[in-house]
Amino acid sequence: MTEEDAGQLALVRARVRRPRPTSPQAPAPELPVARVLVDVPLAHLDRPFDYLVPEKLHETCVPGCRVRVRFAGQDLDGYVLERVAESDHRGRLAPLRRVVSAEPVLTAEIAQLARRVADRYAGTLADVLRLAVPPRHARVEGEAASDPAPPLEIPPAAGPWDSYDTGAAFLDALRRGDAPRAVWTALPGENWPLALAHAAAATLASGRGVLAVVPDHRDASRLDTAFTEVLGPDQHVTLTAELGPAERYRRFLAVRRGAVRCVVGTRSAAFAPVADLGLVLCWDDGDDLHAEPRAPYPHVREVLLLRAHEVRGAALVGGFACTAEGAQLLASGWARPLAGSRATVRARGPRVQVTGETESELARDPAARAVRLPHRAFEQARAALALGPVLVQVPRAGYLPALVCQNCRGPARCGTCSGPLQLGPSGPPPACGWCGRPAAAWRCPTCGGGRLRAPVVGARRTAEELGRAFPRVPVRTSGGNRVLDTVGAEPALVVATPGAEPVAEEGYAGALLLDTWLALARADLRSAEETLRRWFNAAALVRPAERGGTIVVVGEPGIPAVQALVRWSPAAQAERELAERQAAGFPPALRLVALEGPPAAVHDLAALVSLPEGAEVLGPVPLDGADETVRLVLRVPRPAGAQLSAALKAAQGVRSARKAPGAVRVQVDPVVLG
Repeated sequence: MTEEDAGQLALVRARVRRPRPTSPQAPAPELPVARVLVDVPLAHLDRPFDYLVPEKLHETCVPGCRVRVRFAGQDLDGYVLERVAESDHRGRLAPLRRVVSAEPVLTAEIAQLARRVADRYAGTLADVLRLAVPPRHARVEGEAASDPAPPLEIPPAAGPWDSYDTGAAFLDALRRGDAPRAVWTALPGENWPLALAHAAAATLASGRGVLAVVPDHRDASRLDTAFTEVLGPDQHVTLTAELGPAERYRRFLAVRRGAVRCVVGTRSAAFAPVADLGLVLCWDDGDDLHAEPRAPYPHVREVLLLRAHEVRGAALVGGFACTAEGAQLLASGWARPLAGSRATVRARGPRVQVTGETESELARDPAARAVRLPHRAFEQARAALALGPVLVQVPRAGYLPALVCQNCRGPARCGTCSGPLQLGPSGPPPACGWCGRPAAAWRCPTCGGGRLRAPVVGARRTAEELGRAFPRVPVRTSGGNRVLDTVGAEPALVVATPGAEPVAEEGYAGALLLDTWLALARADLRSAEETLRRWFNAAALVRPAERGGTIVVVGEPGIPAVQALVRWSPAAQAERELAERQAAGFPPALRLVALEGPPAAVHDLAALVSLPEGAEVLGPVPLDGADETVRLVLRVPRPAGAQLSAALKAAQGVRSARKAPGAVRVQVDPVVLG
């Protein structure tokens, strides 16, 4: 190196600014350590970390507030879980970067609940808190706090609960401040929003809060109307995904600040920070909308039951049908049944008929069990139309939503993306239901055939066929992107998919349940339970038999689910379903976990799990016929469920610490298991 080069290098070094050592910040005068849950969804980091509270943040750093911290070289969000006097960490604590907001959005009860949910579902606390606490909206946070709800002045009234054997006693217990737990089988035609509103009124009268969760915004709207009618204005708030971020956060803050003690909502409302919670309500717990699609995939029913247990509050799980989980709650003694007598059920229920259920009918119509719309269904529909609207439930939306090869019956799929081919009302050529590409020159890859047939008829095609059969009757459809909330009392045919049935002002005069074989033939653990739930929900919209209400089920009379509908015995069918699952080793009789992901990653995770005694390993098996993704199932007796979840959590922690490749989806007691 020349002297000139050395001089230039010295000049460069002199100009380089060396970082000045930061002087330690003065700690807060009291409780200078904040335990922070950092928003990091890695299993091996699923614990709080201690940070120093600077003196300048002493007043604003309160438990439950949002903060920014330095973590692994990044500025990340977090929640202050608590402030303590000392830390177990022996080194120097990093200070909090800043307090994002002094609003304590995470209460101690919700933090504890989120921890329990994360442990139950082998997930992380950070993932659960993303579900529990809505995103911050600074402008809303700066608004003046809402005024507290006025005192509730409602005379004691049982309302619809008088029709149930122990209904009045249940409400009396709520008024006294007790914590009854019940599985409610609603009577046919029950005004369930009104019944839940009276249960909420009884609880609020005892000075406690109420949380009611329903499957979708349509149910929430009905419940909102009933709560306003019974409780009066400004006594509750509704929390649904349809609200904008500002309004949702505004209502969340009203609940957190104690201005409102009654919440109605959908899935995420299960974590609403209701003060002095005394009653949790879960309506139609078998609806798959109650299952969270984001990690760690908790179910609303389980979250609410955990809350009721933690706060020693009352719980009510209800629906027109009963799930195997509801039957398990009754069998274990954790809850008591809440149902009407058989005489009341017969008096309030519609008449249920099954096509081809007698030899004489088969003699008159040999195709009664084979055709989609047998003669008897047309006769009953025509008779019911003289009295009012008729509901027609069809399992599938669309026109011809699935096509198969005419020769070999193999599914017809798109040559580009392998999506299902469908046919619309405009006719051929068929098009892909995923990418939309037409398939005019389709050929079966199995047999080479070029002709197609439709094994399934959708709601739109059904409406078209019924319109031709009843040319002078209005035909309305409800499903997909066009869902009707209500229909009038005038005669009309209402074709709807499950869950999209509108409410008739005076009840439906009749109902047709079509394609029952299609609903029952799904390759799923809960196919029979889910099908029966859909049938009961539709049948509950029909008038009582004494007012002419009639239901025609087009299907096989000997199927247990069909017989349960004919007898209107949802609880007995749920007990049967529970017994079958106990014999087969499925939830809720056992705890089951599904691991899905790349084969190497699934094998790696499974090898790291310390399985409890009595555990079974099933699989792995490829999913959807492809080798890229596999599923492995672990199941253990119910008492070992917590141990299995803890073992899975530890194994995931090892993989995340190693930065092991391949993501594995871990789902405890999945709702869908083909």
